[in-house]
Amino acid sequence: MIKIKQAIVVEGRYDKNTLSQIVDAPIIETNGFGIMNDKANLSFLRRVAENRGLIVFTDSDGAGFMIRNFLKSAIDPAYLLHAYIPDIYGKEKRKTAPGKEGKIGVEGMTRQVILDSLRRCGASFEDDSNAAFCGSITKQDLMELGLSGGKDSSFLRKKLLKKLELPEHMSANALLQALNLLYTPDDLREVMKTL
Repeated sequence: MIKIKQAIVVEGRYDKNTLSQIVDAPIIETNGFGIMNDKANLSFLRRVAENRGLIVFTDSDGAGFMIRNFLKSAIDPAYLLHAYIPDIYGKEKRKTAPGKEGKIGVEGMTRQVILDSLRRCGASFEDDSNAAFCGSITKQDLMELGLSGGKDSSFLRKKLLKKLELPEHMSANALLQALNLLYTPDDLREVMKTL
């Protein structure tokens, strides 16, 4: 597993699954074109980009470039890197037929192609001795703060999501990832005092 400092944004869950087997980095999905109408997720991506940098890693087809161009215009380019995959024709293993343009997407790329793409875009590879970028908030921390495992945990999580201007439909695991991208454990404890 190769550790990367920046977060990576991909189109969907299959891309995320492929990358998560190769790199140790936060990987966030756009849900395809859904990002264009999801102000909360876009706001979250902006904050992640400003906090640690963001690598846009979309497919090489027309849809991938539309999403990439949308993100280019919506997020300060100073915080963005762009990883490109080559045009390789064929189909992904899970599909019965190739996509509209006949190109294999991020999910179908080999480990080497993905790593080469990340190196070319300027991703910051870290060794295992480097500390986490923000904080190492754990599930135990969430329990201790009443955000999970308790009678009012769901209500408290919703209040926290609203306070932090994060997407309201984040799962507990997505919340944990978001908190670790943006806050230290001490930061989170301070925020919780204000709820």
